[in-house]
Amino acid sequence: MKKFILQYGLYLAWLQALVATIGSLYFSEVRHFAPCVLCWYQRILMYPLVILLTVGILKKDKNVVDYVLPLSLLGTAIAIYHNLLYNKILPESVAPCSIGASCLTKYIEWFGFITIPFLSLVAFVIIDILVIQYRKYLKHE
Repeated sequence: MKKFILQYGLYLAWLQALVATIGSLYFSEVRHFAPCVLCWYQRILMYPLVILLTVGILKKDKNVVDYVLPLSLLGTAIAIYHNLLYNKILPESVAPCSIGASCLTKYIEWFGFITIPFLSLVAFVIIDILVIQYRKYLKHE
């Protein structure tokens, strides 16, 4: 099982990026939840991952990790910051959302803890882990 995950890590990362992209579009275009500034930054970093991973997989580019990982890690950092704000660990005064939708608006809260910022964080972390593990798999092959 571990070898399967390592060998197909890019495919799983692509699937995660695709699901996250479709999910964010669903929330904004179908449910009409206005994205905040931090949501936009996370989208800017997530959406290209679908394209980069697709091209990397089709071309069998072993360097795709070098293009994907910086975007994913930056997305993770922004998602962590967003979750710290959202969960009131950081004060609202440091929120960058002064115009438009608030970064603290609770659109969903499934099971008492699954929020849109949490979903974003989980997606980026999964992609980080899969891509890093794929890099390790390539070095051992």
